[in-house]
Amino acid sequence: MGFEPEASAVDARPAVVQNTPGGDTATWRSLFRHPCAFGTAAFNGVMVNLIQNPNINSSWLFRADILYDAAELPACTAPYDVKGTPSIPIPSFAGFELRRCLIRRLIPRNTRRDKPLDQTCLVYEHASDHGDDIQTLVVYLPHVSAVSEMPFYHPTVQGIAFLHEWDAAESGGAISISYLFFSDGDRSSDKLTRTAFHLLKAIYKHGKGQLEGYQKRVHHDQLLPQTRVQNTYTRLKQKHARELIKGWAESTDPIKHVFEDLCIAAFLIELWADMYGPDPFPGFVDIGCGNGLLVYLLNQEGFGGWGFDARSRKSWAAYNTKLQTSTGEEDSLRQLVLLPLPVSEGLTGSSRDGIDEKMVHDGRFPKGTFIISNHADELTPWTPIIAAMSECPFIAIPCCSHNLTGERFRAPAPKDKTKADSAYSSLVVWVGDVARDCGWEVEEEMLRIPSTRNAAVVGRKRSSESSPLDIQTIVNRYGGTAGYLEAVIKLLGSAPRPHDEEGRRHHMESQDKHLAD
Repeated sequence: MGFEPEASAVDARPAVVQNTPGGDTATWRSLFRHPCAFGTAAFNGVMVNLIQNPNINSSWLFRADILYDAAELPACTAPYDVKGTPSIPIPSFAGFELRRCLIRRLIPRNTRRDKPLDQTCLVYEHASDHGDDIQTLVVYLPHVSAVSEMPFYHPTVQGIAFLHEWDAAESGGAISISYLFFSDGDRSSDKLTRTAFHLLKAIYKHGKGQLEGYQKRVHHDQLLPQTRVQNTYTRLKQKHARELIKGWAESTDPIKHVFEDLCIAAFLIELWADMYGPDPFPGFVDIGCGNGLLVYLLNQEGFGGWGFDARSRKSWAAYNTKLQTSTGEEDSLRQLVLLPLPVSEGLTGSSRDGIDEKMVHDGRFPKGTFIISNHADELTPWTPIIAAMSECPFIAIPCCSHNLTGERFRAPAPKDKTKADSAYSSLVVWVGDVARDCGWEVEEEMLRIPSTRNAAVVGRKRSSESSPLDIQTIVNRYGGTAGYLEAVIKLLGSAPRPHDEEGRRHHMESQDKHLAD
């Protein structure tokens, strides 16, 4: 059954009736009603999830910060006050008893355009005499007193009510939505009607999913609190986004790439705060750094590090900075090709023909350097290996699937059947397996970035059970390196040198047609 709710007539009998002592009027108008097959427990679970995650219903919102949550009746019914938000009267509804009250603060994505909004969320219940037929009422009350105070992302109404009615004998029920309009508000707005339809549809969709046994596979915020990362992201966005978009030098979409790298930078900054605290930051290297924006952002925020890629980019002229190192001043963005030691060890004489040593990096870094591998493609499976060789923590965000030879391939389906068997999920699991075999305690996070390639494999600690590292055995276990050296030599032969400006310009003009980063 699709979602086709019945629209309520303007003069229809209200689905909920608010008690109004003192002669005040509070008339709730019903808008839509739809039958449902999910019971009270499923409805309650859906509503709690929507209260905690308002971004499900609105792309204008980041999240909700829960300021107050009480499920005990005395706490619910007594006047309450939360620091920073005014208390509002708690209404009563005919036939219902208050079971829970929460106060949430809606956090918009753009705080320069819209302010956060405090909102009281109330859960009421009415049970029949025998207790099987239950009605559950959830009411949202924004802390505003006039239409003019309402932010863009919230319907211009004084209250929103969701009613779930359950008939145990029939094993069926219905959900409905009602508005409490401002006395001077527009009651015929198409936008308000569309919003009501959307809100009720979300409840129906999620309730139906619970009934059908839907299990959430994507879990965000496993390593860091959502609030911290999003607050840092907001700060970075307000500080950098406008100028970065304005000065974008690539032919790719600046909106996607700027905001994606701002999100990743925010995650790394908070991850490093947990890892290093007040201790000196050990530095980072971004292998396969692409346009260099992530390196630039992190350097701008005071985190020293550098990045390299087999190809220079137009944007490097703006993003390259000078780093003070033990050997002197060096560029933060460098044109290099990764030739890991497991491939290059033992090469002598003629076998090194075609290799410009100045254009090659062997994958060894100072101990403790944090390695970033963000959509690094051929370098992705090498990331946990070179990290283990140098005893460096890492983050790998896989994108396109390559094996250790640098060739495209499809990773085997995960043995864990709770994991999706898509090509991308298989790649992420496979990279995680490589990391575990290298002795890493593997952590995973689904990043909140504007990309479907948003899984991060993180290695911060070595496993206490890890045996002495035999890199060659691990490399052989995952397919070996046959063909990697030849690919590097070919790449070096075609790559323009950094000092060859004419060659670089010609190369970039051809590359701009298909560069994805």
